[in-house]
This record gives sequence, structure tokens and C-alpha cells, in this order.
Amino acid sequence: MPLCSFDELFRDADALREPVAVVAAGGADTTVLSALAEAASRGWVRPIVTGDRSAIQHVAVSIGVDLSPFRIIAADEPARAAVTEVHAGAALLMKGQVSTPDLMKAVLDREHGLRTGRTICQVVLMEIPRDSRRFLMSDTGVTIAPTMQQKIDILQSLIDAAHGLGLERPRVAVMSATEKLNQQMPDTAEAVELTQRAQRGEFGSIHLEGPLSFDLAYDTAAGQKKGVTSEVVGRADAMLFPDLLSANLTVKAIMYTADCRFGGVLAGVKCPVVFMSRADDAPTRLRSLALALHMRGRCD
Repeated sequence: MPLCSFDELFRDADALREPVAVVAAGGADTTVLSALAEAASRGWVRPIVTGDRSAIQHVAVSIGVDLSPFRIIAADEPARAAVTEVHAGAALLMKGQVSTPDLMKAVLDREHGLRTGRTICQVVLMEIPRDSRRFLMSDTGVTIAPTMQQKIDILQSLIDAAHGLGLERPRVAVMSATEKLNQQMPDTAEAVELTQRAQRGEFGSIHLEGPLSFDLAYDTAAGQKKGVTSEVVGRADAMLFPDLLSANLTVKAIMYTADCRFGGVLAGVKCPVVFMSRADDAPTRLRSLALALHMRGRCD
């Protein structure tokens, strides 16, 4: 059984009994307002936006978005104001027209932020219809060079997301540039260690294997050609990357060159955070919101 598709996530969101309060940090953005307006019209959300009121109103007029369903919170520090609104009862946070450092500063604030004790990471759900493939990727947006303990935290977020998307025993690939242990590549040794720990049952009911290169994690034919077969090869439901550089380059290469659909959220926080690039379009924000709505009952 594969992970839930975005079509299924949309159907689940359409079936919500009550709309959910969602606050966007930095609302003066065409894609933010368009996505939230669409979500509100479908009964998913009660939209809240923070930032400069006149700028938000100007953007709304320019794209024909009716702001009557919205609540606007005027704020000089939109990220901090949005996090405050989460503490006041909003179920989800969305990254809007603010920089990632500004958002993370508010999220990571030790007194007023959204920390849980687990490493915060971005989890992306990638869907490639041509190949009927769906898989999770992390960490594609936050932790630059994760330690082993941080990798375990990120792995747990991947497992939690996979369980939430319908898989009882997800297949996880620990990614690298090769499938072999190489002493000059420390991440391969860590991948071997994680595999051994998974075999001892430390991470629950999962199939985990590493190191694996992307072709082996994605394509069964690549495994056959290389003589590498396993439960994970060619069928990975989730990919744990060694560092931010490899994860971010991989996910953006797929986003911009493949016929795909994707959405991303922050995990390891008190509530799911819709977290994508400011360059992403409104449909991507809407898919990310559908993913976050599905995960909201499973946050830390």
C-alpha cells in the first residue's frame, strides 16, 4: 500500500466538520492569500494573516481576493505575532512572506516558541504520477549537518509522517552517494549504524536500509542492474538524507525538472507548520496545507 496521495488528502480536508484556524506569518503575498482563500472556500480553514495591514489589503485587491473571511493581525514582527497566535489557539502555522531565519527565530524562541525537544526538520511529500510513486524526504530545509541523535529525531518524524499517511511498516532509505561503506564518507558509516539499530528493533516496525543512492531507493530496475535487492530498494516510502545540502538539492531538482506534485511541513514542533519556499506557487501551498491538516492530530 502506498502513501496517501494529495487527492486523498484533499478529500480528507474537504470532509472536515469544522474549519481549522490557520495563521500565516507574513500575509502580503499573492500565493499565501490565494491558497488561504481557496482553503477557506472549501471549508478547510479560518484564515489569519500577520504583517502590514495596508500591504496585505493592497495585495488582496491586486489579485481579487475577498478578505472578509480573513482576520488580519497588524504586526511589525509577523513571525513572532503568528507564533503568539498559535499559543492563543490557532491549530496550524504557515510560512508566508517572511524569511526562514526570521520564522525559525520565532519558532525556536525558548520561552515563547514552538519547541518540543525533538530536532525540527522539514518533511516533504513528493508525488510523481508518471511512475505512480510517492515518498517522503527529510530534512530538506532546516538542519545543516545533523548529528546522529538529530538524524534519529528526523527519522522518527519521517516514521510518524508515514504512519499518519497510512503505512504500518514504512520502507526507509538512508541516503548517500553510494550503497557501500566508505571510510572517506562518514555518512555511510552512520547509515550502516542506523540500519543495524533498526534491525534490532530500536525504531519500531519499519524496513530501513542504508546507505543507498537515489537510484537504488527509487528504481527497482537500478537495483536489478547493480545486483542490489531488498525490501527497500526501488520502493522507498521515505528518504533520510545525510545533510541539508544533499536533501535540498535533490528535492529542488525534482521540483523544477519533473512532472510532480509536492508539499512540505515542519515536524518536531508543537503544531505542523506549512513550510515551503517563498518562490513556491499557490497550489503547492494548498497541498502543503492539506498535508499539515492531515498531520495536525499527530504533532508532538
